[in-house]
Amino acid sequence: MSASREKQLRQEQIGQPDPKTAREAQQRKQEKRSNLLYGVIAIVFVIVALGSILWRSNILTRSATAATIDGEKYTAAEVNFFYQNAFRSFYSNYYYYMAYGMISLDPQGDLKAQEISENDAAMMGVEAGQTWHDFFVDQALEQMAAVQNALKQADAEGFTYPAGIQAQYEDSMASLKTTAAASNMSVDQYLSGTFGSTMTEKVYGEQLTRILKYDAYTAAYADSLTYDEATLEKAYAADTNSYDKVAYESITVLGSAASTTDADGNTVNPTDEEKDAAKKAAKDAADEMLAAYRDGKKLESLADGNDKATYNNNEGTTYVGDVLTEWLFDSARKNGDSAVLESGATYYVAVFHDRFRDEYPTIDVRHILIKPATGELSSGSEGYEEEQAALKADAKAQAEQILADWQAGEATEDSFAALAIEKSTDTGSKYDGGLYTQVYQGQMVPTFNDWCFDSSRKTGDTGVVETTYGYHVMYFVGEDLPRWQAQVSDTLKDEDYAEWVTALTADSSIEQNSSGMKNVG
Repeated sequence: MSASREKQLRQEQIGQPDPKTAREAQQRKQEKRSNLLYGVIAIVFVIVALGSILWRSNILTRSATAATIDGEKYTAAEVNFFYQNAFRSFYSNYYYYMAYGMISLDPQGDLKAQEISENDAAMMGVEAGQTWHDFFVDQALEQMAAVQNALKQADAEGFTYPAGIQAQYEDSMASLKTTAAASNMSVDQYLSGTFGSTMTEKVYGEQLTRILKYDAYTAAYADSLTYDEATLEKAYAADTNSYDKVAYESITVLGSAASTTDADGNTVNPTDEEKDAAKKAAKDAADEMLAAYRDGKKLESLADGNDKATYNNNEGTTYVGDVLTEWLFDSARKNGDSAVLESGATYYVAVFHDRFRDEYPTIDVRHILIKPATGELSSGSEGYEEEQAALKADAKAQAEQILADWQAGEATEDSFAALAIEKSTDTGSKYDGGLYTQVYQGQMVPTFNDWCFDSSRKTGDTGVVETTYGYHVMYFVGEDLPRWQAQVSDTLKDEDYAEWVTALTADSSIEQNSSGMKNVG
């Protein structure tokens, strides 16, 4: 997962620790770089009764030192902030593995009583035998060390934090207060139930600020990594399969035998003989189609009348390592090559046309999303369509007014970015001034995509575009790297970024204090 993608998830979720809040995962330009701390899961908690006795109010446990990192002391509440987010991040990533028993962790059970199995260790590349609690403690402390050292480094460099940090902090804390009020709790009560009894609004706010600063600084570092064309060409040549695409036609012929139903309605699975016969029929059909194609017939027409056959015309397929793409990406492949390929009970009649890399320029764009307000009527109710039309019209009018106000003012990219921070409802970009960089063809929804890649588009162009999300006030920043170069650059950034983050904590001294750590988890 990329630094930017992980940053977005963390920003959405740390600011709104509500298990009922729906998350919108907006796709960002990178997919691999690893960062820190994201993920919120539903947590069932019991509200701790308030009392006047000192130990029950957690004053002592909140102030007790739980860990020391390079001489800086942290309380149990501060460690818990990172511990809970490490746990939720893991849950978000491995939920299905746990649900199907591929990872032994029971998230509802006592983490201190559960050990990481040999199977868990092999799957995740971690040490077996330690408890899950200790695993998340280690994760939390490593994350804390990275944040601490990155912020020190940022201060030493005189790094200037972007304006979006304060806006995001204020929005996140306002959302937290709204969520707590909706649950009929104070903010401290809500945080206590969600992050542990030592958590307070003050501690939460302080750690949120640190995370936002960390995100900004590390994102700036990643953005600063650039590579010349010779470096990109060399990296591309070393792994062309990862960046090339192929154009080809194919017919997929299914050779699986269907189940039947007996007189009583019970399902009867096919026999081995029936399976073999179905597979042979598919093989024979595929061979006949290939022969007909080589005799001059169009491949598309050969699938007609065969309910087991499906024609596909693919103009840009990536390598995935299956039987079909192994053949297509063979270095000996040339235009017009054809073959029947077997994969289990499926056969492909494949015709290769071209292998290429995407040379078109990616683009940078800013936008301000205005979503229609939520209506009062439910779908199917009388007047629902009219209400929805009115809400959409209002959102469109807001978007057009925002554009008009911008045009009447400074009408600069910076003033547009400031408006995005203030007005946009797209949490994936608003705190970056509505900016998406190195957008590629097909990444965004169709009307957004079409506006960006209009051949007449030039720097400074603006407009209002409607999508399924609402109305977007658009600002075209300009063209960026060719798509293949952007992909190679991202791969190199992933490697260099990971090395840099690892170095942040390479020499850190982390000590745990048992009296404070007993209140973590």
